Amino acid sequence: MTPNHWPLQFRLLLVSITLVLTGSAFAQNSQSWSQNTSPLPAPTGFVNDYAGVIDSATKQQLESKLKNLRDTTNPSVEIAVAVVRTTGDREIFDYSLAVARGWKIGSKEQDNPSALLFVAIDDRKYFTQVSKDLEDELPDGVVGNLQRQYLVPEFKKGNYGKGISDTIDAYITTIRNKGNAPVAPSTPTSGGTDSGSGILGICCCLGIIGLVVLVIIASTHKSGPTKGDRNRWGGGGFGSGGGGGRIAGNILSGVIGGLIGSAISSGSSSSDSGSSFDWGSSSSGGGGDWGGFGGGGDFGGGGAGGSW
Repeated sequence: MTPNHWPLQFRLLLVSITLVLTGSAFAQNSQSWSQNTSPLPAPTGFVNDYAGVIDSATKQQLESKLKNLRDTTNPSVEIAVAVVRTTGDREIFDYSLAVARGWKIGSKEQDNPSALLFVAIDDRKYFTQVSKDLEDELPDGVVGNLQRQYLVPEFKKGNYGKGISDTIDAYITTIRNKGNAPVAPSTPTSGGTDSGSGILGICCCLGIIGLVVLVIIASTHKSGPTKGDRNRWGGGGFGSGGGGGRIAGNILSGVIGGLIGSAISSGSSSSDSGSSFDWGSSSSGGGGDWGGFGGGGDFGGGGAGGSW
């Protein structure tokens, strides 16, 4: 019996079953995706590498830096990293936004700055989601430039851990500078300036020493012994062991020692002042006492991304 000859009731039953199954499948697909629910498992730290491309040492350093950033900023700034193989047929913007919101990155306070650096390795795409309260410090244009400057070159070479680490460092520096992005890595450091300052300081010291020597010699000649008091001066001149010579020598030694010590101290402090920003990563304990994100997730679509 062909379907056309089936009883009407049987055909209606088949149509009803088909509609129910189709509706159920559609409902399941609709419920399986939400812009506010993370498609990834619960995070286990600031850095979550589901693709296995970040070495353990780099991951630990990142955990320490991001924990220190959270603990030393007011309001607390939380930045997370997530690396996956692919987002499937979902756009990376939608996927990363769902992760940022679903993980509730950021505090529950009204001011809860936060960000998520998201990378899909096999898709060769990346996107950084920036919360509403962090957009002043990390505006979209700055985020895009920093990713192209620090992340893309290393990713093209397969150095995923370094690209992520360098980008996070740039984000942290920019945040602490209140939106002023760091200079390119190729910019000369202050080492040359410190060396020049040290040489200039030594030259100044030598000039002062020479001036002091001339003043002391002139002073010694003016107050030198007469014929009548050679015994009192001991028959000497400068450096002959007399009282005035000893005083002049002690003064000169003290001046020279003080100037040299000052020059050395100045050079040391100048070198120290030229060091990079101290993010306190050595003082933080890493991700062991992470404790979860703050429960915010106030992301409105700010940020930037691209491909490599």
